[in-house]
Amino acid sequence: MEQPLILVTNDDGIHSPGLHAAIEALADLGELLIIAPTRQQTGMSRSLPPTFDGRIYPLKLEHNGRLYHAYHLDGSPAQCVLYGVLDCAGRTPSLVVSGVNYGENLGNSTMVSGTVGAALQGGDMGIPSLAVSLETKKEYHYNHGQDVDWRGARHWLRTFARLALTATPWPEDVSVLKIDIPATATAETPWRLTRQSRFPYYISLPTHRNRPEEPSVMDYEVQVDASQVEPDSDIYAFAVDRVVSVTPLSVNLTARIVFSDFEKQLRQRTNPAGAPR
Repeated sequence: MEQPLILVTNDDGIHSPGLHAAIEALADLGELLIIAPTRQQTGMSRSLPPTFDGRIYPLKLEHNGRLYHAYHLDGSPAQCVLYGVLDCAGRTPSLVVSGVNYGENLGNSTMVSGTVGAALQGGDMGIPSLAVSLETKKEYHYNHGQDVDWRGARHWLRTFARLALTATPWPEDVSVLKIDIPATATAETPWRLTRQSRFPYYISLPTHRNRPEEPSVMDYEVQVDASQVEPDSDIYAFAVDRVVSVTPLSVNLTARIVFSDFEKQLRQRTNPAGAPR
């Protein structure tokens, strides 16, 4: 019986320890197609930069004494999935795994994530996809920290990968499971199905530069107001209750509203009483 094909990528680069954590978690669940950015691509969302020249480079990736055939390209995480599926895979993958990412992706800040963007690219291609992120020190978000404990992340990635490969198909509107794992999580930590919070998790800070042309990159910080954030949200589960947050995402960004009610509001505003239509 043919093994399922699992495409594995990330946004931290082909040599990220988080990618190795994913490889270890998935190694015996199927055939791995490993393709990741050549360099750090955090914050790329689902972008497909036209500056990418299309070149894909093969390499041998060693993990636990085993050599894996892998690829890297100087493009975005979403481009890794796109080119991986269409150019590198001889068959359609059964699962796309993006991660394990350095740093959680929560709330409205999720839209910025290259980890989530790669998974959404897979979901848009009709492939069940996981975006897996582990809480780390802020200084590791753009640099590979070597003292990260990946055990909890490996366990939960493996758990949900097995479910995705063996369970009944997901509901039609579910394209991605976004999994955010606290640094303290173990195999015994509960998990919770959550909604993406409407609040941001990472807050950008002003640069306070003296001149507009002065080079100064915005910093950011985590801000969570437990009294305001929704109790059923990813932020609350992760930051307040310290459980594993599992958020089903859709590639359809249409607002979930009653269209007839909203259309009525819009028409009342665009066509006030007495105004010609």
